[in-house]
Amino acid sequence: MTTRFSEPLFVISVAARLVEMHPQTLRKYEREGLVAPSRTSGNLRLYSDSDIEQLRQVKYLVEQRGLNLAGVQLALELTRQLQAIRAQRLGATDRKSREVAEIDDLLRRLGFVDESQVRSHFHGDGPRNRQASQARPAEHRGHRPIE
Repeated sequence: MTTRFSEPLFVISVAARLVEMHPQTLRKYEREGLVAPSRTSGNLRLYSDSDIEQLRQVKYLVEQRGLNLAGVQLALELTRQLQAIRAQRLGATDRKSREVAEIDDLLRRLGFVDESQVRSHFHGDGPRNRQASQARPAEHRGHRPIE
């Protein structure tokens, strides 16, 4: 299922007006591989919102930053790579957060720590060097609990 952002909606004349470019410029950018609009069965170009955004980025890089088309291609490719890396890192962070939450839950259920100890250790509110001692009851650390 396509989202509204990627759904092809605009013919080349409308897309050109939206980005304030000549239709020939859009054709050139397509030939250069800077944008890839969808095609109808009659070979008519249809631009999506995402294509329009891409064209605006190209326009900015050319007009405001002075890049040539080879520079634009490189900048767009680097942007795609950075976005992919960012998505991977965010996914890893989400997985780590879930794993930490599972560990917190397990430690609480085992009775080794209470909520304040888990929160202070994992959220940086307490000293890090107390991690091992907080994870075990006093009788398991080699000395008796204070009474």
